[in-house]
Amino acid sequence: MRFNRILLSTTLVIVALVVQVSVLARLQLPGAVPDLVLLTVLALSLVYGHVSGALIGFGAGLLADLAPPADHAVGRYALVLCVIGYVAGLTKPENGQPRSAAGPMVMVVAAAVGSTLLYAGVGALVGDTGARHVGLVSLILTAVVYDLLLAPFTVPWIMALARRADNDPLAESTTTAGDVTSGWIASGTGLRVGDRRGGGLRGGLRTRAARSRAARAARIKGVKRL
Repeated sequence: MRFNRILLSTTLVIVALVVQVSVLARLQLPGAVPDLVLLTVLALSLVYGHVSGALIGFGAGLLADLAPPADHAVGRYALVLCVIGYVAGLTKPENGQPRSAAGPMVMVVAAAVGSTLLYAGVGALVGDTGARHVGLVSLILTAVVYDLLLAPFTVPWIMALARRADNDPLAESTTTAGDVTSGWIASGTGLRVGDRRGGGLRGGLRTRAARSRAARAARIKGVKRL
C-alpha cells in the first residue's frame, strides 16, 4: 500500500472507531449498534481493491478488538472485517467509480448481514453465545437499517476523499461533497457537474456561444454582399 493510503486509512479508521465507541454505542438503540468502522472499511475497499481492503479490514478489526469496552476474543472482529474488506474490494468497478448508488448500497446491506453472521459464527466457535440471547434475526435487521441510514452520509464522502488523496483523476469530477451525497440520495438522474462528455457544462455553453457568434457574423457578411 502507498504511504498516503496508509495514512488516510489509519486516520479514518481511528476517527470512525472513536465516534462509534464514544457516541453511537451510547445511544442505547435497540438491537445492533451502527457500525461506522464497517462502513469505513467498505468505502475504502471499494476504492482501493481487495488486497488493500483486506489489510485495512484486518487492521480496523484488530483496533476494534483492543478498544475498550471490547469483551470478546482478540482477532474475532479482525477476521470479520478482513473478509468483508476482501469481498468488497472484489466488487470495485473497473473504471474506479460506481455507475450509481445502487451497487454500493447493495454492498452495505450485504456487509451488514455478512458481518453479523460471521461475527456470530466465529463467536459460536470460540464459545461465545451472546448472539443467541439477543436474537440473531433482530441483530441482522437492525444492523441493516442502521447502516443503510448512515451509509449515504459516510460512504460517498470517504470514497471521494480516498480518490482525491490517491490522486485519482476521477476525483476531479467531484467538485463538492454535496454533489457526492446528492448522487447517493437522489441517484438515477445521470447529471454530473463537470461531466467531460461534450466538454462539460461550461464547455457546452462556450461552444454554443461561439457558434452563435459565427452564425451572426455569417448573416452580417451576407447582408453586406447584397
